[in-house]
Amino acid sequence: MNSLLTVTPLKLVLLALVALLAVVIWRYSATALAGEPNKLRFMRALALTLTATVFTLLSNHLMLFWLGWCWISLSLQQLLLFYPERPRAQLAAHKKALSARTGELLLALAFILLYVEFNTADIGNLINQASIQSSLSVSGHLAVGLLVIVALIKCAQLPLHGWLIQVVEAPTPVSALLHAGIINLGGILLLIFSPLLSLSAPAATLLLVAALTSTVLAALIMTTRISIKVRLAWSTVAQMGLMLVEIALGLYTLALLHLLAHSCYKAYAFLYSGNAVNHYLAAQLADQIEPQTRHWVLALLAAALLVALAHQLLPLSSLSSAVLLVLAITVLLMPSMARADSRRPWRVMLALAYGVGLLALYLSGKYMLQQIMPTGSVLAPLADVVTSLVFSGLFVMAVLLRYHSRHRAVNRVFIWLNAGGYLDEWATKVTLKIWPYHSKKTADISALTQVESVK
Repeated sequence: MNSLLTVTPLKLVLLALVALLAVVIWRYSATALAGEPNKLRFMRALALTLTATVFTLLSNHLMLFWLGWCWISLSLQQLLLFYPERPRAQLAAHKKALSARTGELLLALAFILLYVEFNTADIGNLINQASIQSSLSVSGHLAVGLLVIVALIKCAQLPLHGWLIQVVEAPTPVSALLHAGIINLGGILLLIFSPLLSLSAPAATLLLVAALTSTVLAALIMTTRISIKVRLAWSTVAQMGLMLVEIALGLYTLALLHLLAHSCYKAYAFLYSGNAVNHYLAAQLADQIEPQTRHWVLALLAAALLVALAHQLLPLSSLSSAVLLVLAITVLLMPSMARADSRRPWRVMLALAYGVGLLALYLSGKYMLQQIMPTGSVLAPLADVVTSLVFSGLFVMAVLLRYHSRHRAVNRVFIWLNAGGYLDEWATKVTLKIWPYHSKKTADISALTQVESVK
């Protein structure tokens, strides 16, 4: 008899991440909600959500995994409605509930198809069978396609992203838990079932196109936002899309490293968001220097040299990963080169040292994780080249929006991006047409709150 709960190296890494986030968010919540009349209700819902996450990660049976998946959504719903009298919180929770129920139904259908395909509900046995196969049947491809759609929904990819942007109405610990943990479940689902994704090029293509489009739009829209929390929310959509792009390309080691780094960063960013306002204001008061073309060229060449040296130590898995590293290091180096004064050589040396440190950290993390989640081969090299070109185009567009937004054409794009491409308005209309929503009366909500506080 196969075990219903199992621990694998991948699950151990994810459980360690959950444990770290749980301790930090729990302690922060206990302090931040001191004196809150409904603190007990919040802590209870938080404990249920964390327990559901651990249960889902440990599950080795399709039915148990699905039950844990649903449990997470239902527990999270209570946290999103911690302030139920707020209309925006109600609307966000309503939209989240509809997308969650849709994802759960599609996941159930995918699991049924997988059971029919492999004649087992044991996840470990299923993955082992997929690892030795060279192809899937039509129902198998359909099942993997449904898993991809579920992951896109769970990661709040466009146009189903609106609820993630609006849940900033919930307490800060909820945002930290959601953006640092729960939102990663879509990527975790695909990493667990990666041997299946490796057998389905159509599903991987769907994932690449949808996630790459969402990444580009979300990253550009983020540049137009002023609110710290809203910028972080758009950043999460973009980062989740980038993680899914890496999975679609078969860069599983990079995707797992991305997941871990993003979780730690977003937990810190949201829990530290109050001080982020001061940093933002200080940056606005500082002298703004517009980089010249030569500054970008020098920074790009220096970044390319550093990445080339890193490639000699530990070969990079793809062209797109190399392009991402070069662009990231370029952004890091450019400010030190743009300001012309006597201290520029020292700033450049410090920035170079920082870049080398980040590359060393990246290579170390990749080396340790590649045994746990080895890189696969899903799509053709052409997809890697196209993705690299899209990343380069995104970089150029971000620079134009940052430094040349007064240009008529760029300004038109800026206005459209500032409106979020009107995607959320469209998604909200469709949501309310499918499932009408009526705001609760404040009196009823107050009565409910009093009852909960008595409990």
